Amino acid sequence: MSLDLKRQLIAQLVESSRLLRNYIDHRAKGRGTTRAQWIVLFRLRQQEGLSQVDLADVLELQPISLVRLLDRLVEHGLLERRPDPKDRRTNRLFLTRAGRQLVDDLDSLRDAIAIDVLHDIPDAAIETSLETLKDVKERIKGFGDSPDIAVK
Repeated sequence: MSLDLKRQLIAQLVESSRLLRNYIDHRAKGRGTTRAQWIVLFRLRQQEGLSQVDLADVLELQPISLVRLLDRLVEHGLLERRPDPKDRRTNRLFLTRAGRQLVDDLDSLRDAIAIDVLHDIPDAAIETSLETLKDVKERIKGFGDSPDIAVK
């Protein structure tokens, strides 16, 4: 593959990612939530009882950034912090009934977005794209803190 094709692919990934984030933001706003809140709720549905530090790590966020987001979710009655019985300095995070209902409702929105965005794209192309994106993601993770290191 030529360097020009690689550059075009990276440019398309960056632009498509930005557009998709904006589209999801717009659709989530229509449901009274944000993409960031949505991500937290989905992750907690999968792994309830995470500590704030563990959730920040899983979401690859700075803990201080996550705290403000969690505060808003608590204020809206979607999330609750419970003291960790083994470490009183730590809070564990749990969805409330309303939080669980919202994240369940957001499943239909996620499905609608996938249908809208990937309409008429053949399954084989989606499978190939998914594998390629996974490979790219793993390669980027392998760079760690040194993105200037190139693999030839």
